[in-house]
Amino acid sequence: MGSGHSHAAQPGQNERPLWIALVLTTAFLIAEIIGGIVTGSLALISDAAHMFTDTAALAISLAAIRIGRRPADSERTFGYYRFEILAAAFNALLLFGVAIYILYEAWQRLRNPPEIQSGTMLVVAAFGLVVNLISMRLLSSGKDSSLNVKGAYLEVWSDMLGSIGVILGALVIRYTGWSWVDSVIAVAIGLWVLPRTWTLLKASMNVLLEGVPEGLGLADVNETIVQIPGVASVHDLHVWSITSGKASLTAHVVHQSGVTDVQALLVRIREVVSSKYDIHHSTIQIEATPCEQAAQEHSFGPNTGTDHADHDGHAHEHEEKGEKR
Repeated sequence: MGSGHSHAAQPGQNERPLWIALVLTTAFLIAEIIGGIVTGSLALISDAAHMFTDTAALAISLAAIRIGRRPADSERTFGYYRFEILAAAFNALLLFGVAIYILYEAWQRLRNPPEIQSGTMLVVAAFGLVVNLISMRLLSSGKDSSLNVKGAYLEVWSDMLGSIGVILGALVIRYTGWSWVDSVIAVAIGLWVLPRTWTLLKASMNVLLEGVPEGLGLADVNETIVQIPGVASVHDLHVWSITSGKASLTAHVVHQSGVTDVQALLVRIREVVSSKYDIHHSTIQIEATPCEQAAQEHSFGPNTGTDHADHDGHAHEHEEKGEKR
């Protein structure tokens, strides 16, 4: 293998917005907890609970970025980038727990609605809305490139909706005296958050289980490679992600009998995979004939197998971002 070839992914994340959002949410969390206790509002306490998960999510996101910058070593050859996905999964589980607690507490209060101080509840929720909007603005630029930041953004986004709900609830209670509305708002917040939390958890689990990245189709990737002039067939094709935005590919490619420049074919395959699917880390094995076991068990098609075993005696070529190993 040649030197000078890096497997490290760039963090691509700005810590400053996360730090500002963390300071804002932490400061308001304290105020909202006090406000919820003083007013007796479950909706406000529900919003505070989500604000707590916002704070935890932002802190975990910052930790994930810092840990993810550690270089790869002999024990963790891909580095610590997977920590980002673990952080996103943890945030999702945390949100599930909070939502379930709020639903339970709301059910208890619906049977015996407490007195609510709607004026204080309204003021605290309004300040919370401002904090949420600022935090969302700060995190919006990184939410599409990182599941970790997306998890934090969803936390803040859901809490923003919670603040709006609390404001509406406070207005209704103030002018009608219907204190049960507070519990209804809390339930609505919990039910609104759950589907989005499930989406985040599914995306995180897909990465942890080394599933095909969202937006990519394995059959499409296979067909693209097969259509390259000089390629006869593809087997043992795998595409997965190490972390957000870092997809990897491995494949055994059988070249046609008339191909004399195997290296040129290899370069062409890398270029197509990189340009069309944004996969810059690929391991392509070029073969004159299929591996015996792969031909029987791994061929991509109706009889696709599941055995991932590699075979001795084949030279592997590596590339990342157009550089040879």
